[in-house]
Amino acid sequence: MKAAVYEGPRTVTVKDVPDAKIEHPCDIIVKITTTNICGSDLHMYEGRTSFESGRTLGHENMGQVVEVGSAVSKVKVGEYVVLPFNIACGFCKQCEQGLTNYCLTMQPEPSLAGAAYGFADMGPYQGGQAELLRVPYGDFNALRLGEDAAERQTDYVMLADIFPTGYHATEMAHVKPGDQTIVFGAGPVGLMAAYSAILKGAGRVWVADHQPDRLRTAEEIGAIPINTAQQDPAEVVKEATLGLGADNGCECVGYQAHDPQGQEDASLTLNGLIDSVRFTGNLGVVGVFLPQDPGGAEAQGELEAQGKIPIDFGMMWFKGQRMGTGQAPVKKYNRALRDLIAGGKATPSFLVSHELSLDEAATAYEHFDARDDGWTKVVLHPNGHGNGHKQ
Repeated sequence: MKAAVYEGPRTVTVKDVPDAKIEHPCDIIVKITTTNICGSDLHMYEGRTSFESGRTLGHENMGQVVEVGSAVSKVKVGEYVVLPFNIACGFCKQCEQGLTNYCLTMQPEPSLAGAAYGFADMGPYQGGQAELLRVPYGDFNALRLGEDAAERQTDYVMLADIFPTGYHATEMAHVKPGDQTIVFGAGPVGLMAAYSAILKGAGRVWVADHQPDRLRTAEEIGAIPINTAQQDPAEVVKEATLGLGADNGCECVGYQAHDPQGQEDASLTLNGLIDSVRFTGNLGVVGVFLPQDPGGAEAQGELEAQGKIPIDFGMMWFKGQRMGTGQAPVKKYNRALRDLIAGGKATPSFLVSHELSLDEAATAYEHFDARDDGWTKVVLHPNGHGNGHKQ
């Protein structure tokens, strides 16, 4: 089968690899029809993680079931399914509490928790930017889709990661109807956080970034854009709220945050969030931060390379703010969000800018990594249907 394989920093090759196969009675095999390139993939693509050469990328996947293991009883061959990026067992202590993002069974390293497809330090599992994908514990991990799945793939594939992840940010920030919410980052996850806040009935949602094309998309969904190359987000929000700040906010950038001039500063958006949110406000942080950043010493400094970020904790403490962090437990949200899509209440495909074939993966990574104008979200179709720009 063909797959998008990481060959080293900024090098992705589409080539033949061994077919995915059943390895455990609870496995299923999915023919991937739609898979996304995620901002988290770029950390690996740029060589900023321990991701091994020769592995297949891709953790935002959906497709059609083509084979099931002997112990699979719910999922059927022929069904369309979307796959949470979290690979979970369903029966460990964490999974029993709904924390599938920190599954203890599927992570082979005893000192760690959590597993994912094609992701650094999250198990040996291959990614889904390929024609086929092995899905462990298919009955638990696969979310079955309805009759409109084939026609609405660019909506439903967002349930694999970024829609639940953006929603998770608003949950940790405790966004409620009428709230005033600020989101740092207008990438796909930031846009999904803003969209989720709007779906929840937030009164005003600001989105801070310095990429004009992404800010335009934020404005199109009803958010208020703040161009950080021209304005200080905290000052904008305070001016609009009698000096108090937003009720809550979301950080959707992560450890490679950088200013408009391209200078990296892992504390930039965290400190902006602390400054922008009022006393006793809630902060939801889903941007990726890592305990080790192999490229961090050169890009930022020795402390940042060890995941030690100089945030304004004194101000956060003084303001009595609460911060929620970490990856999203996708299964906690994906059924409800699926039903919003099915019922016509949510259309997360608004952010898709390009639909391409798997063979175009290398070009797609290059443009998405460069944040080229208009490359907001790239969808790959390993089994056909790539059509260039969004139609």
